[in-house]
Amino acid sequence: MKHIIMVSLMVIAFAKVYSQGPPITADKPIMLGGGSFTMKTLTEIRNTERGTAVYAPVMLHYLPTSNSLVAIHLPYINYDLADASGSSFADMKIMGKYQFYRKDGMGKTFRMVAKTLQTLPTGEELDLMELSTGKYSGYYGVVAGLETLKYGISSEIGYNSMPDGTLDEFRTKLGFGLPLLKPVYPNNQLNLYFEYTSSWLHERDWYQLMYAQGIQYARKNITFDLALQLPLVQDMPDNRKFNYSLFLGTRYTF
Repeated sequence: MKHIIMVSLMVIAFAKVYSQGPPITADKPIMLGGGSFTMKTLTEIRNTERGTAVYAPVMLHYLPTSNSLVAIHLPYINYDLADASGSSFADMKIMGKYQFYRKDGMGKTFRMVAKTLQTLPTGEELDLMELSTGKYSGYYGVVAGLETLKYGISSEIGYNSMPDGTLDEFRTKLGFGLPLLKPVYPNNQLNLYFEYTSSWLHERDWYQLMYAQGIQYARKNITFDLALQLPLVQDMPDNRKFNYSLFLGTRYTF
């Protein structure tokens, strides 16, 4: 009887206290309870050989059920590029997710999610990938992840289609999360993230492999994110090469 109680408490604790919060530049298939909202922002300061852009979205995520999610991203951008400068509303995004596979064990869970991200052409035609292109695109992918009390692994593979542009992209992501504190409830956690993003823009014959080192502090239902993303491999014109991106974010779930 004592063993059954201990196992039950561990399962309940894991259901309420994930070892990591959401990744910073990657994604994960873990979802909270149905009917929950998350307000978040993740400001990106992107510096390239072409110039600098500051992208600041306000994002609202809603879970109608425990295995589905819908979201809207309303972004603002300030840019100082070699061929343009100014401030404007960027491309609005609508996201949907559906969790189609879940397998739970004691202190661990593995899940898979189908994901779509529809980018609407509400921004300026700045040719800034994922920020402001002024063109419609649709992304379709699958996110898979294993999370335990000691670590988390997430992966994503997908394709972004831009019918009226040349930014069609094969995209893959791989992330590792490492909690530095023991799981407690209410949540009080410090996490390190190691995240890789691969992008192949086959119409332009461009390729990028990026690495992001992040740190996150999670307290109850609030998280604070900080990450620095750097290029590992770049096969693209010199005047469009990526130097770095700095990410600053907060999330509040209610």
